[in-house]
Amino acid sequence: MRAKISASMMCSDLVNLKETIRIFEEENVEYLHIDVMDGEFVPNFGLGVDYIRGLRSLTTIPLDLHLMIKDPEYKLQWLGIKETDIVSIHYESTYQVQRALDWLQPFGCKRFLAINPATPIYVLEEVLDYIDGLNLLMVNPGFAGQKMVPSTMKKAERINSFLRERRKNDIIVEVDGNISPESGKRLREIGADIFVAGTSSIFRGGVENYRNNIRILRNALNL
Repeated sequence: MRAKISASMMCSDLVNLKETIRIFEEENVEYLHIDVMDGEFVPNFGLGVDYIRGLRSLTTIPLDLHLMIKDPEYKLQWLGIKETDIVSIHYESTYQVQRALDWLQPFGCKRFLAINPATPIYVLEEVLDYIDGLNLLMVNPGFAGQKMVPSTMKKAERINSFLRERRKNDIIVEVDGNISPESGKRLREIGADIFVAGTSSIFRGGVENYRNNIRILRNALNL
């Protein structure tokens, strides 16, 4: 699978949002990563329903909806999920993980399970048949600009082995948090497929820098 970029929109400058989207379209950014936060599952409020609706009116770039909310299965209908979207539900956010993934199925989107840095890999075992992908958090969720939790790089290696051993090579691996060109290159070598890009890569500097930042990251990922 060709490496894909998911631009972290919580890092974007709202004043220049239209210009930012235009650049992303011209540079063929594959996804717009939307961090939906409720102030309960994570200690922050993030992008919500109106923001999602507004983005859809600006662009046809598919959305990568990262639901950092408690009991997400009861709120899916609020989001206007499209078949082209990725939707990540956190393992830690609900007592009924398999049910939450089941409730995503009618939307026709790609179903991802997100796991925090301290969540062990073995929790994936019983839901591998219900997911299209895995969102591996490289930082604790809730805030942009954090440093990568050091143990997550080795965890990414273990996940790659875990999936191969179970003949689940078709499961997409997304990495999210402090993805720079340098860390992205290493994670690509390990086997990651989708890279959430924020302040450590494409959102460095002003909007005038975004195009070049995307190209630098793209070159690092496509080895």
